[in-house]
Amino acid sequence: MLQDHAKLMQMFACAGEIVGRKKLQKMVFIAKKLQFPFNEKFNFHYFGPYSEELTLRVEELENNGFLGESKEKKGGYVHYRYSLTEEGKQFLRHFQQNIPYLEPLVKNMNKQSSRFLELVSTILYFEDIPKDQVIEKVFTLKSKQRYTIDEIEQAYSYINELREHTLMARTV
Repeated sequence: MLQDHAKLMQMFACAGEIVGRKKLQKMVFIAKKLQFPFNEKFNFHYFGPYSEELTLRVEELENNGFLGESKEKKGGYVHYRYSLTEEGKQFLRHFQQNIPYLEPLVKNMNKQSSRFLELVSTILYFEDIPKDQVIEKVFTLKSKQRYTIDEIEQAYSYINELREHTLMARTV
């Protein structure tokens, strides 16, 4: 059990700070799809892939003082900022959790918008069906986001880029 918490804490350690619950969900899902050792189960939800387990783990980390959460009102929405506390950093040092090549992936994803990561994770969720059907699902399930074909192509390119970098890093 603690191993899954420590893996999540490693992601926060790599990122420094993650702004947004939706962004966090998408980052963990994408990392999992790229064969990083995250065990949370995901289902498709309104904002794309979502894990109740991940939500519970974050709450447990907060309740144990390992993860700090701050709220910020911005444009009528509340944004949540997450970062490891000093207690969390100390725990992680003792746990010796190391996930090779996770840091460059996390830093790269953390630079992206949550809207873009929502698109990327949606495409990855449906990656086992033909591309034209994935695009149709994006237009249907994500109609309120108004993604364009250019954005979808950028998301496919981004996925390929992440896979290439992850594969190259693992073979070096």
